Amino acid sequence: MQIWLAHQDSQFWFCSLVAVESETPHRCNLLCLGPLTFHSHAVGDKVRLSQGCRLAVRREGTFRNGVVFSSRPVTIHERIRLRVEKAMFSWHGALRVGFTNVPPTARSLPLPCLAIPNLTNNPGHWAAAVPESYCRTGSKLEFWVSSGGSIYVQSNNCPKHKLLTGVDLSQPLWAMIDIYGQTCSIFLLGSEKKGLVSTRRSCPAPEHLTSPDINNLNNLISDLSNICLDKNISADEYCVVCMERKAGITLPCGHRCLCDHCSPRVVQEIGTCPLCRHEIRAPSVEGR
Repeated sequence: MQIWLAHQDSQFWFCSLVAVESETPHRCNLLCLGPLTFHSHAVGDKVRLSQGCRLAVRREGTFRNGVVFSSRPVTIHERIRLRVEKAMFSWHGALRVGFTNVPPTARSLPLPCLAIPNLTNNPGHWAAAVPESYCRTGSKLEFWVSSGGSIYVQSNNCPKHKLLTGVDLSQPLWAMIDIYGQTCSIFLLGSEKKGLVSTRRSCPAPEHLTSPDINNLNNLISDLSNICLDKNISADEYCVVCMERKAGITLPCGHRCLCDHCSPRVVQEIGTCPLCRHEIRAPSVEGR
């Protein structure tokens, strides 16, 4: 079992793999965009998430209440890749995709039943309807925002299609998807960002996490999101878990990588160093 903790510093993602009974360790590098799933809490009333929050299924019998968001902010030109798992022709219309600068964690439940117009009528939300021909069962599609603030979609190697313009790029953006109308379920394949000489991709999402694992991780991330960023700390001194406080805890393996706030929970709930997976016994504090 693998649990990912990810943090963004400028335009780069730093991924900490916390492994429990992991058989195949994953090593992130500069080509890694960071883990990407659907956000586990900010989901529509009729949506059920599974397979590590990568499969999103809207209940049959309705065409709405299918809004989901990405688990982290995405970058400009990062292509969000989806596969339509099931489509039914009892409704008109299909997927709506777009972006928002309102974090999923800042949203109250239940979510609005439609991305368009319920969300797009509010500042910080941009979404458009994907053509039905792009959303047949088995279709693979990707969408992204350009450096000019335009949203594009492409499906099954067809030419890209501009959906809308005017996205505000001055703040972080989360992907926003409405499993609407004919589209009943989608699978998040990950993301990629093509460069001149290489392609960066999201790293593998966690698989088969048990409920306690998911709850522990969500609680940890929720707690960390309430910490204020100390801007007097240099980048290499941040705690690798929250990336918001100074790392003053030195682990038995020699890595000084945890702050006072994160250390107790990592020790109790994870039990290994986030960097090297060495077992944690008795960490020491800087200055003792």
